[in-house]
Amino acid sequence: MSESKLRIESEPDLSQHYRGLEKMYLAGPIDQFYQSKISISEGYSEIEIDVKKEFFHGAGAVHGSVYFKLLDDAAFFASNSLEKDVFVLTTSFTTYITRPISSGKMKAIGKVVNKNRTQFIAESVVYDSDGREIGRGNGIFVRSKVKLSDIDGFNS
Repeated sequence: MSESKLRIESEPDLSQHYRGLEKMYLAGPIDQFYQSKISISEGYSEIEIDVKKEFFHGAGAVHGSVYFKLLDDAAFFASNSLEKDVFVLTTSFTTYITRPISSGKMKAIGKVVNKNRTQFIAESVVYDSDGREIGRGNGIFVRSKVKLSDIDGFNS
């Protein structure tokens, strides 16, 4: 058997891990409100929501907390995609809002940019329906002691 074939056969199928994370996300009570769509792969995630008036501040555009949620969640799930056993925690997250939005969709893409023994560093960017950047963020995530298998939704 060739070395490359042996390597492919010995690599674990992580799709079950990614689908478990997606189910866990969608099972969260707050995500019932946002009605998000999520897709996770190795070191990467995409989250999309439809803009609703319920997300607006008094001046008629999406509140910064919605930007933060999408950006943090995208970076978080990109990080947790690389951790198979436990839930990761956000220890810090910086958000930059670069453009207001009041209609269409918001799509956040998160990517892990550095990983070491104790933490993950991930970046995320949120785009509008026309593909324009409307915000960005970066954060540090660490492993918790909470087993993923103990979290509601992960195994359902």
